Amino acid sequence: MRTPDVEVLWWDGCPSTERALDELGAVLRELGLVDAQVRMREITTDADAERVGFLGSPTILIDGRDIAPAASNDTAALSCRVYRRRDGRISPTPDPEDLKDVLRRAAAQEVS
Repeated sequence: MRTPDVEVLWWDGCPSTERALDELGAVLRELGLVDAQVRMREITTDADAERVGFLGSPTILIDGRDIAPAASNDTAALSCRVYRRRDGRISPTPDPEDLKDVLRRAAAQEVS
């Protein structure tokens, strides 16, 4: 099992970052990915948001890919992000089950 690259993009104006980090850490531990280093990248300007395709805070990238890819009407902006949980609820953080699925697939990939 390989250790995926994990990065959290965040904006200081959104209060959900700590919750997202706590939930991400719990999933990493549950999957046995304790060696994964979570890198943090603060997005501070609209230009930065546009350049990296930042859809709001928090955005979690696994191996450089957003765990919740953009819908056609999503736009880059300094804002808080909204996720839809598997049970249909709206949440400021991704569904832990979605995190698990993405991390499992990433960990199972062959190292090239």
